[in-house]
Amino acid sequence: MKYRSLGRTGWQVSEVSFGAWAIGADWGAVSETDALQALRAALDAGVNFIDTADVYGDGRSERLIARALKGRTEHVYVATKAGQRLDPHVAEGYNRRNLEAFVERSLRNLETDSLDLLQLHCPPTAVFSRPEVYGALDELLAQGKIRHYGVSVEKVDEAVQAIQFPNVETVQIIFNIFRQRPAETFFGLARQRQVGILARVPLASGLLSGKMKADRIFPEEDHRNYNRHGESFDVGETFSGVDFETGLAAVDELRRCVPDGATMAQFALRWILMFDEVTCTIPGAKNPRQAAENAQATDLPPLSPESMRQVRAIYDSRIRPQVHDRW
Repeated sequence: MKYRSLGRTGWQVSEVSFGAWAIGADWGAVSETDALQALRAALDAGVNFIDTADVYGDGRSERLIARALKGRTEHVYVATKAGQRLDPHVAEGYNRRNLEAFVERSLRNLETDSLDLLQLHCPPTAVFSRPEVYGALDELLAQGKIRHYGVSVEKVDEAVQAIQFPNVETVQIIFNIFRQRPAETFFGLARQRQVGILARVPLASGLLSGKMKADRIFPEEDHRNYNRHGESFDVGETFSGVDFETGLAAVDELRRCVPDGATMAQFALRWILMFDEVTCTIPGAKNPRQAAENAQATDLPPLSPESMRQVRAIYDSRIRPQVHDRW
């Protein structure tokens, strides 16, 4: 495993880390056994950074992480997120009282005295420009309940706004072969401000695994079934906002770019790691085999300039019209 600096935190984190949404909920059934084995396989492969949220399975993901870390001797950083528990999910809900309550709950779930990294969880756009929200986070920092804080965003413009505030140390943003705009409009600013970037939804909800076919049927409780058109939350969270059939056609073209000995998923992760501004990518895994294969993407050599050009050409012709200016 290779490691990169996470912004100004002083941490060195695994460039392929672990996203724990799938072991919480919304991706079909995942047994506790499979979830724990996936986490442990990632840790055994050198992963030392796990991203979760308080709403993933109503705390299930956080609690499973706490169980998986018991007895481990290596230091593992755990990032969680807060805000999506609000009902209604409105900007006014991001206040000191609610944020502190969310933090206290995550502390209990993760069985710790201080959260390594707390991220605002894709709040309404107005939240990103409110000084009082960051003031509340600063108070939690001063109390020692959190060590660092950042944001998770839907839109590039939200990321740009958030990093104007000096104590925002990380931004989690959708960045993958199907969502390339952040590299054009945000990465340079993040580099200037020494902000760590967590590339989320790296496999476009599995589209970029290369394993899906047009007749794939997803379980009822899987967001790839019930959120195809943004019925429950931002459509960009599901297949990165790309039409399923369009994505499949693009993947068929991308296959020629995959080097010998690599899977499509590993290629897609290695593409993300070609951008030095990215600290880590956080693919999910529902079983230990997936976790181990994801981690092995760190071993691939750099992609050739020709491969990078081919990926860009496929994006420009097939994907850009649907997503580039939307987020």
